[in-house]
Amino acid sequence: MNNITIVTHNGNFHADDVFGIAALKQIFPAFNLVRTRDLSVIAQADIVIDVGGEYDADAGRFDHHQRGGAGARENGIPYSSFGLIWQKYGLQICKGNQEVAHSVDAGLVSTIDAIDCGHVEGVAQGISLSQTISMFNPTWQEESHFDTCFDEAVEFASRVLARFIASADGGISAKSIVAEAIDKAEDPRVIVLEKYTPWKTTVHKLSEQALYMVYPSGSGPWRIQTVPVEPGSFEDRKSLPAPWAGLSNEALQEVTGIDDAMFCHNGLFIAGAESFESTMKMAAIALETP
Repeated sequence: MNNITIVTHNGNFHADDVFGIAALKQIFPAFNLVRTRDLSVIAQADIVIDVGGEYDADAGRFDHHQRGGAGARENGIPYSSFGLIWQKYGLQICKGNQEVAHSVDAGLVSTIDAIDCGHVEGVAQGISLSQTISMFNPTWQEESHFDTCFDEAVEFASRVLARFIASADGGISAKSIVAEAIDKAEDPRVIVLEKYTPWKTTVHKLSEQALYMVYPSGSGPWRIQTVPVEPGSFEDRKSLPAPWAGLSNEALQEVTGIDDAMFCHNGLFIAGAESFESTMKMAAIALETP
């Protein structure tokens, strides 16, 4: 199968879909990658990752956003799309070595799954950048020269550093934008951003009342996101209404009464609609829901 089509969602990407695609590159020498949420395109794909609302490994469907998720490990860590891919292909990627496959799952895959699914327990012991850099060193089984490996690590670290600098610069520039949005908010509980801007640090410093952020996604539709009780927390000041959990399209439209509602995450921290007006209606409903 050198000409298969693999689909994952468009817009913002996360570690689970990125690593899922990276894992599949170890299995399939060539494939056509499509990033979309178009259900007609998804239906025709050979493999679907992190979108589509279905988990069926035999059918090549690896989503975990549907109501009820896609199962969890014995230790309670839920599976994200990367974990589901690893269940199917991890042993093959590790050339049949179950111990290696299990070790990779325990040290890398499950940590990414836990973070993506909001499972806080155990995440603090996850992989750090220091460990990542250390793994550029040759193992005792390799004949690679340390200087060559060092150069590779420097190239990697340079890119990471550049992104840290860009992220810090973006965060500083974002402060005034978010502060202005807080000042202009008609309702201090709902802050509207004309363009997505990193907001959590500024909101926590300047507003104790803010419950929801409303902003346009990169692909066009609008999003409503909850404000966590503190930066880095998976607990929200006020979650979205429980009946919305895991619903999308017609199912969510029926529950909300909003005809262009698109989705609500199982974790009740983010939802979206096609228009700004509809997303503000979602915010109004959320505010009124006990």
